[in-house]
Amino acid sequence: MQTSFIHRFFAPESFGGGKTPRELGYAFPAEFARHRATWLSWPHKEASWPDKIHTIFPYYAQFIKELTKSERVCINVIDGTMKSFAMGHLVEAGVDLSKVDFFFHPTNDAWCRDHGPAFLINEKAEQRKIIVDWDYNAWGGKYPPHDLDDNIPTLVGQALNLPVVYPGIIMEGGSVEFNGAGTVMTSTACLLNPNRNPHLNQAQIEQFLCDYYGQQQVLWVEEGIIGDDTDGHIDDTVRFTNEDTVITVVEEDKNDENYELLQTNLKQLKAMRLHNGKALNIVELPMPDAVIWEDQRLPASYANFYIANHAVIVPTFRSKKDDKALQIIQSCFPDRAVVGIDSTEIIWGLGSFHCLSQQEPE
Repeated sequence: MQTSFIHRFFAPESFGGGKTPRELGYAFPAEFARHRATWLSWPHKEASWPDKIHTIFPYYAQFIKELTKSERVCINVIDGTMKSFAMGHLVEAGVDLSKVDFFFHPTNDAWCRDHGPAFLINEKAEQRKIIVDWDYNAWGGKYPPHDLDDNIPTLVGQALNLPVVYPGIIMEGGSVEFNGAGTVMTSTACLLNPNRNPHLNQAQIEQFLCDYYGQQQVLWVEEGIIGDDTDGHIDDTVRFTNEDTVITVVEEDKNDENYELLQTNLKQLKAMRLHNGKALNIVELPMPDAVIWEDQRLPASYANFYIANHAVIVPTFRSKKDDKALQIIQSCFPDRAVVGIDSTEIIWGLGSFHCLSQQEPE
């Protein structure tokens, strides 16, 4: 009931006159375009970090401290008690609280990449920024309840006084990657999974991606990595660093179960052409040593980095490959600092810094 009320109350059905964001000239910018802010949902669901949620907050606060060096940080919290708890950790980490804005937006979980707002921009329009509110079902209904998370984009639109558009299908921010020039990349393992939109075929999903993200082309790889409970989000495997360059993770150990999966993706990337006919520049990034907790292989990947205005914040895993990964990523971002933050505790929640954050473009 709450979901329906919020959507009915705030959805400006007249916005766009029935035209899609693409038809109206809006597009989802690349992550490496300048941000106004980064959106987060403060972690509080202990079931996402069984017996370990208390261990993640120093690293999470370190992530926020790094973000505030060049952009605002907007944090969804349930209530005043959670805000005070969060502020305590941020103060302890030395975060500049003048750069942090709290919003009383109740959530079920912390994965703001997937439940957060998708901001689209049209610099020529009178209304330059809009929000697309995709439906959200916690990765195929794996982790109910998810009704509060499903409301977050509309609540953010209400808080910022921005129009909100509703495509009416399931989509997660971690399942899509953008080059800022009309191309979106995704994986068949995720978006064609019948636990998302079983009534849609591949061509229909491509149409939604182009219409509601304002894109011209959809490129597909097949696979995700072992341990990824999202069914193969692209933000653990392939990331754009500019309009025609991607970083893709590869496994160097032929006996590792990720080896063949990632080789398949690599072959597909080599065959791809952008809509201007150009081949991709492909930079190979090693996978970290396997991170195991309680006999479970966790989806540790250096590709789950977050591109902030001044820096690229990279999860590290106390692996001998950490330094090599940071150097490779630095070579792709010569104008930004590359900052590694230990994600060994955070990855127990089956995601890292990119999964936890969603950018709001300037």
